[in-house]
Amino acid sequence: MTDDAASAADAIEWLTLPDVAERLGEAPGRVRRLIDDRALVAVRRDGIRVVPADFIDGDRPLSSLRGTVIVLQDVGLDDEEIIAWLYAEEPSLGNAPIASLLAGRKAEVRRVAVTLA
Repeated sequence: MTDDAASAADAIEWLTLPDVAERLGEAPGRVRRLIDDRALVAVRRDGIRVVPADFIDGDRPLSSLRGTVIVLQDVGLDDEEIIAWLYAEEPSLGNAPIASLLAGRKAEVRRVAVTLA
């Protein structure tokens, strides 16, 4: 992980899976299925699976995340790398990809993601 990606990851607000379940109003098993279905991405921090809070939009997963994650997975990134890329500044977008997704610019983000292959 580059220094920029590492510092971006340090600034992420992390939610444990029980916290995600509470925010979504779902059972923990449903949260695990959302992770398996790539609607959310979880990584381990200090041995505990966590999800970036930005991946939750009110009481549901961020709608533009799943397709973007699948594109990033298809170009060979693992979950740690996916999260690092989403939070690192991307010059062609003018900000971090997660900021573009939150602003509703998923097509631009996915277009850039495809070029990572």
